[in-house]
Amino acid sequence: MAGTAASCADRQLRFGPAALVAATLALAACGDESGQDDKPFDFYVLSLSWSPSYCAAEGTRADRQQCDQDLGFVVHGLWPQFETGWPEYCDDDAPRPSRRQVDDIDDVIPSDGLIRHQWRKHGTCTGLDIDAYFDATRAALDAVALPRLSQDRLPAASIRSVFLDANPGLPEDGLAVTCSDGLLREVRLCMTTELAFRSCPEVAQRSCRQSDLRIPRM
Repeated sequence: MAGTAASCADRQLRFGPAALVAATLALAACGDESGQDDKPFDFYVLSLSWSPSYCAAEGTRADRQQCDQDLGFVVHGLWPQFETGWPEYCDDDAPRPSRRQVDDIDDVIPSDGLIRHQWRKHGTCTGLDIDAYFDATRAALDAVALPRLSQDRLPAASIRSVFLDANPGLPEDGLAVTCSDGLLREVRLCMTTELAFRSCPEVAQRSCRQSDLRIPRM
């Protein structure tokens, strides 16, 4: 059984003030193994970054390992979530990914530093070991049809529609588009612990609503 009452109690959570009661209930449920499946959280968010936007926004600070490649959507991370809030940095003593483990996933997450960061911040909260977490990350990406964004500008709502059309079974409240400074940044899709699409109102309500997003190219 992944996740014990002790690990749940030690977990660092991020919640807004309005979510305090729900957060407390989530922690209590996490500590009660009889009420959980084999995962100590409720669902995943697969975060897909539009790589050219990251490279344009970060400029000289961008990871050259990623930005020296001609990439489109890449995995930012696979994040465990509660219905309200999310866990992070759950085990400071967890082993670090080996060179082999990093190399095995860098075609999905194209940055060694980001790979290690995603494991430390998110993977340690899944109850999985390193190999299983990265296997789940790859499987989550494989479950998504990545649409081709051929236009240089689109409304955020259109990007949502393109993903919904390409992925039957993805509910309208099961994804969010993120943006900053007029750039498409990420598309975040919610998935069950078995990697099927599902609703996630708290995530979806944060979706970008800008009517003219720039979609840069490498």
